[in-house]
Amino acid sequence: MQNDSAHGLSPEQISTFISHGFVRIDEAFPSELAHDARAILWQAMGLSPEEPAGWTQPVIRLGMFTEQPFIAAANTPRLHAAYDALVGPGRWHAPAAIGTFPVRFPSADEPGDVGWHVDVSFGTDEPDFMQWRANVVSRGRALLMLFLFSDIGEDDAPTRIRIGSHRQIARQLLPHGEAGLTLGELAANGFAESADCAETLATGPAGTVYLCHPFLVHSAQPHCGTTPRFLAQPPLLPTGPFRSDLPPSPVQIAIREACGLHF
Repeated sequence: MQNDSAHGLSPEQISTFISHGFVRIDEAFPSELAHDARAILWQAMGLSPEEPAGWTQPVIRLGMFTEQPFIAAANTPRLHAAYDALVGPGRWHAPAAIGTFPVRFPSADEPGDVGWHVDVSFGTDEPDFMQWRANVVSRGRALLMLFLFSDIGEDDAPTRIRIGSHRQIARQLLPHGEAGLTLGELAANGFAESADCAETLATGPAGTVYLCHPFLVHSAQPHCGTTPRFLAQPPLLPTGPFRSDLPPSPVQIAIREACGLHF
């Protein structure tokens, strides 16, 4: 599903988000911003797009960036309208930084960070990230977002997505209340609950954004192409917890439908 309007998402797109756990938005931000952002990222790595001999690592992780091209990319009218449509007006913070960036390079070496997972959202003061947590009301995260800052084809290490896997994670979290589960607990069986889900790839030209349910199971993969891949995976942060006095957002509806809940 693609977004053809700067005024929000269509009912079909929202329905797809609820059932599949993500929606793809083409031309979410201008390709010129992606070009300017890549220049900053190349400089941060101390590497050059013209000197592939220096691309000796399969992946380099960069942090959060606050320069103008990144902030502008995350705050276009089209994306703000989509945030409103999926999370609810006034229920999210405008992104003030973009990252992290796992920059992936063509390499025969294993990157060492592939594997199915969800992005947990609280308890991040723990030094061991496997102790970070998620709960059924998605404390600390309104959306997982995938920002394509370069053209990404099937050979360019696109993120793998398990379609509809957010529903299994919601049901897994439900019995554990406010405390939720750690990433280690969620991953104990290798995310076997979602193994039967169909898969898709987060491909597209620079400027494409995938807005994902916080519980969506996804995975990195090795780069088999020729051009380095630039993708950011920031959260959209909520302004507060789910509120029963407001209409449920599509993020909430997806959890409700998966679990039979009313909140």
